[in-house]
Amino acid sequence: MTTEPDFSRIKAIALDVDGVLTDGGFWWGPNGEEWKRFCFADVMGISLGRKAGLIFTLISGEESPLVDRFANTMGISDVFKGCKDKAAALREFANRCGIELRDIVFMGDDVNDLEAMRVAGVAAAPASASEGVLEYAGFITKRVGGNGAVRELVDRVLRDGHAVGWGAG
Repeated sequence: MTTEPDFSRIKAIALDVDGVLTDGGFWWGPNGEEWKRFCFADVMGISLGRKAGLIFTLISGEESPLVDRFANTMGISDVFKGCKDKAAALREFANRCGIELRDIVFMGDDVNDLEAMRVAGVAAAPASASEGVLEYAGFITKRVGGNGAVRELVDRVLRDGHAVGWGAG
C-alpha cells in the first residue's frame, strides 16, 4: 500500500501475538513449558487504548496458554487461538462487536497474517515483519515486534484518529 492510512474511523485493534506482541522467539523450559517475553511498552499501549475506548482482540496461530494469560491480564475478552483463517476470525470479531471491518486495524508480521490484513480497514506491521507483509502494510512501525511496536501503533491511532482519552493516565 502506498497511501497514508486513515485512522479516523478506527474503533478496534486486532493483533497477532508471535512476532507482534513478542519478538517471535520462545524458550522451552526443562519440563517442556513454553516461555515468551512481552514488552511493558506494549502493555501500557494496550492499557491506554482501552482507557480511550478502543477494543482489542488477539488472533494467534498458536495454541499457547500464554496467549490466554496475556489476554486475561490485559482484559481482552476476544481471543482466537490456533487460528488457521485469521480473516475469518477478524470477521467474527467485527460481527460480535457490531463494528465494520474498515473500523479495525490488524497488525501482523508474517504471510499467515496477510488475509486478515487485506480485510481490515488498516493493515499494520512491526518493522521486523516479513518482506511480503512489509510490502502490503499501510502502516509500518519503527520498532520491531515485542519491543514497543504495538505501543507505537496505539499511540498513532490515538493521536491521529481516536483522540478521546489521549494522554489519559
